[in-house]
Amino acid sequence: MKINKGIGFIFLLLLVVTGCGGKSECSDATCVVPVPESVELKRGNFAFSRNTTYASDGDMYAEVLSDFSDLFEKSAGFVLRAADDVATADVCVETDESLPEEAYTLSVTPQRILIKASGVKGAFYALQTVRQLLPAELESRLLVSGTEWSIPALEISDKPRFGYRGLMLDVSRYFVPKETVLKIIDAASMMKINKLHFHLVDNQGWRLEIKRYPKLTEEGAWRVYREGPFSLKKNPMKPGEDTPVGGFYTQDDIRDIVAFASRRQVEVIPEIEMPAHTNSSLVAYPQYACPSVKHYTAVLPGMGGVNFNTEYCAGNDETFVFLQHILDEVMDLFPSRYVHLGGDEAIKEAWKSCPKCQKRMRELSITDVEDLQGYFMARMTKYVQERGREAIGWDEWTNSKIPDGAVILAWQGLGEAGYKAAEQGHRFIMTPSQIVYLDYYQGPQWFEPRAYFGNNTLKDIYEYEPVQPSWGAEISDNLWGVQASMWTEFIESDRHLEYMLFPRVAALADIAWARKDTKDWASFVRRLDGLAARWEYMDINYSKSMYNLDHKVTPVDGKLVADLSCIRPDVDVRYTLDGTEPLATSALYTDSLVLSDSVTVRAAAFAGNVRKGEILNLPVRWNKATAKPVSGNKNAEVYMLTNGVKGSDKHTDMEWCGWYDQDVSFVLDLEEVTPITRVVVGHAVNYGMGVHYPASMELLVSTDNRNFVPLQRLSFSQKEIFRDGIFTDELVFDDFSVEGRYLKFVIQSPGETPDFHHRVGQGVWLRFDEIEVY
Repeated sequence: MKINKGIGFIFLLLLVVTGCGGKSECSDATCVVPVPESVELKRGNFAFSRNTTYASDGDMYAEVLSDFSDLFEKSAGFVLRAADDVATADVCVETDESLPEEAYTLSVTPQRILIKASGVKGAFYALQTVRQLLPAELESRLLVSGTEWSIPALEISDKPRFGYRGLMLDVSRYFVPKETVLKIIDAASMMKINKLHFHLVDNQGWRLEIKRYPKLTEEGAWRVYREGPFSLKKNPMKPGEDTPVGGFYTQDDIRDIVAFASRRQVEVIPEIEMPAHTNSSLVAYPQYACPSVKHYTAVLPGMGGVNFNTEYCAGNDETFVFLQHILDEVMDLFPSRYVHLGGDEAIKEAWKSCPKCQKRMRELSITDVEDLQGYFMARMTKYVQERGREAIGWDEWTNSKIPDGAVILAWQGLGEAGYKAAEQGHRFIMTPSQIVYLDYYQGPQWFEPRAYFGNNTLKDIYEYEPVQPSWGAEISDNLWGVQASMWTEFIESDRHLEYMLFPRVAALADIAWARKDTKDWASFVRRLDGLAARWEYMDINYSKSMYNLDHKVTPVDGKLVADLSCIRPDVDVRYTLDGTEPLATSALYTDSLVLSDSVTVRAAAFAGNVRKGEILNLPVRWNKATAKPVSGNKNAEVYMLTNGVKGSDKHTDMEWCGWYDQDVSFVLDLEEVTPITRVVVGHAVNYGMGVHYPASMELLVSTDNRNFVPLQRLSFSQKEIFRDGIFTDELVFDDFSVEGRYLKFVIQSPGETPDFHHRVGQGVWLRFDEIEVY
């Protein structure tokens, strides 16, 4: 960022101290997300008032200028006045056809604002920059007094890095009311997000009115009520159960959403899932499923298990007619150039035994059901292309021949399949689940509402670089952009949805728009503070998880070393060890805490005298095993077994040592021969995530780490192993009295999950925590 010397520096200092005018705080020179390509601060400010006029050199700008003017009505009590004379208007938009479609320049002096763009998109983005430069009180729904509606004098030249800057919203698993969709679009467009990938169809509900097939919403939009988190919700087993949960958008609703988004330069891309994730349509029109499907098909309240394994029949020509009729109405409603055709997670077991599908495979001279799916997607892609549209599909399309002209949305792992598509000349979009899926936890899990597993924090997303160092130009040139994906399995309310979206979508917006070389985490969070002040007025329930503390407690030389950290670089961490609440006057955390006895660490992040995050309560409890070394199974996390801290019922909260689909053995060294009468091992269960009891755990003791004597063996029945629920438990060995130095734990995996399980045929996670020895 360029800043004029002298006056410019003083102005920046004033901004840091007093904010961007008015009451709201702003600690960066422009407080804009995403960061503009170049900014040069000038002297003075431009002030808006009821006398401010606007004009442009083309009628195409009338709508965006009028919408910008209306922003002042409720909060400032006035609107800007339209004028005819571009030369004398206070706010002016001029056309510069040399600029790229979404680029703009913004010149602000104390007398005038001049925007140059090649069309409406660039002008809109310039006005969103002006919107963010104004005081946050602009977003108030009530009249605000005493605020100076001014922005700094400056010069900005700006353009996006990527043409696709997307947000995916899953409205199937949690039906999002139209008003909330509009609220999200408005907030996203302010950050220059330009694509809404609208996931309208899945096993948990069909959300779009289709006139030709009314049962899609009469039956497919509704499901049974089940308490508990998504991963535990049981399927209906037979017809007749009430289905009160759901909802759908009428075609008029969709027209409203599309029009609202269009005014904000957001293209709404509909997704109609196929051939899988289709229970919601097949419950209404079962004739389009394979005749080999024998289980009861219902709209699923949760993960589904065997009921998830239902696809459209690829051997039935009437299936394609059905889908073509649906797409005809979809394309009439959505003017987007693109239609997303799904294509992910198709199990295709039914296809292997379906006589119609097998006949189709013989006709096509193929032997692999992956190629049958390739045929399915190619046929539907051709249909939308013949109607002037382009197809997008999930990265499973790369498992067969990718249809000509298709765009691939790379989601699995780190999005490696996008590279595979680009090698074949296809454009692709990166939405890697391990980084930009927003149904993962966004902060230290002890403080968070239940989500899937693992963390995709605000900082993780901001630091993501979609273009990998190993890519050549032929790959990176095919990268269209990036997308954050908001799956809604665990969403319980609109407020919860907002909490999971914001502020992480702001990080996505920044990496999608800003140049690669502008990354600066400290600057980003300062700019984010200005944006968050707006969200307060917009009644957006954004998460403050970025202020919550992470912890890591590690055994070192017979003691425990506790490290505390916060992803915000601009806060102080204050703590207590006596059980009292940390205050701004409490001890300042500057280095690791070394612990040698039971204690409760309580800590929080502070900005000055204000506590910003939740209080971390970290009870450290000592026993004979605490801080002792553990070895075995080449697992770097075995230190968690003796670090004095018990995990929560969130099995990926960084306190559970895990092994997947394998037998386990590890040895605890008590470092001297010790009397032992009781041994306890912490254990986690999360049925939906496949975290279960072992088949058995055996405890052995030794004095020399060579000759081990069996002490006790715990064995579990299949019913016990696959017990339903999410909880923590303790595996207890007692009723003995021995002396020993080494304790060996030999654990047998239960193998694959059984037929009745949500994750039938998959391996089991074993998650163990604190070992206690008495």
